[in-house]
Amino acid sequence: MTAPWRILSLPPIAEEIVRGLFAPLGDDAEVVFPEARERTALLAALPDADIVIGDFTGRLALDAEAVAAARRVSFVQMPAVGTDSIDVGALAAAGVPVANAAGFNARGVAEWAVGAAFALCRNLAWGDRAVRAGGWPQMEMAGRRPREIHAQRVGIVGYGAIGAEAARLFTALGCTVSYWTRRKRAEAVATYRELDDLLATSDILVLALPLTDETRGLIGADRLALLPDKAMLVNVGRGGIAPDDAVLAALDSGRLAGAALDVFDEEPLPQEHPLRSHEDVLLSPHAAGASVQSQLTLVAMVQDNVTAAIQGRNVQNVVNGVKPQVKRR
Repeated sequence: MTAPWRILSLPPIAEEIVRGLFAPLGDDAEVVFPEARERTALLAALPDADIVIGDFTGRLALDAEAVAAARRVSFVQMPAVGTDSIDVGALAAAGVPVANAAGFNARGVAEWAVGAAFALCRNLAWGDRAVRAGGWPQMEMAGRRPREIHAQRVGIVGYGAIGAEAARLFTALGCTVSYWTRRKRAEAVATYRELDDLLATSDILVLALPLTDETRGLIGADRLALLPDKAMLVNVGRGGIAPDDAVLAALDSGRLAGAALDVFDEEPLPQEHPLRSHEDVLLSPHAAGASVQSQLTLVAMVQDNVTAAIQGRNVQNVVNGVKPQVKRR
């Protein structure tokens, strides 16, 4: 009798839920968990695992040392779009395919980006805080120059599933929408512009990129300085793309009138970080895609892909160039 595939689950999800996903596989699969959510326990659990479901929080990162310990691992499934907590290159060198959950939360994140842009344009978070504190800043609100969103020029950096959906939604609202990505899209609903030109013509800048060596620091102080005066920033990509200190400096200088941030250089955002107390910032705990609909889609994608690996079918959304048919090691 063939030994069951050992599925090592790393995300902070209840064990009974994960076991339930793979119960239909019967004796073909055994779901296991590290003894604790810390690195020593991760390294101890990896040598006996055949499949790893990655940790979307990044706490249990699969770096080079972890990959070296994963001697039997044949497949890594990331329950997220980003793979910046995984050494995909080391896994590729070992012949291990890494898959993500591409597009699972595209609509949810795009809707958050549009909602955040609305909030910035109309000072919703600022007004809410002021009223809760006992004020009634009716005239002060008008003095903050609230804007109607249809009159804004929106620039989207990154045109994957999230960027494309955001472009469609902003276009439907009457905005003038442009985008930049490394490869121009023939089917785009928005107008392509070179990056610096996009920045110079964006009243609202939306970042929807993954964090890679190429995108880290892409929108730093020099590029933020290209934005029109009193532009607004919405970041649903990764914090390292527009470093927190550069965003804070642009806010303090007045170059940015506001920023809506779902992602940060360091997560959780440190308690004493000045972004927490900045009145022109809307903060979110890296949860833009956390809708009921997107979570159901994510669960189905992870379940289907891991099941396909065990049953010898091609897995989907491989991101590191390894053939999609999983070979047990």
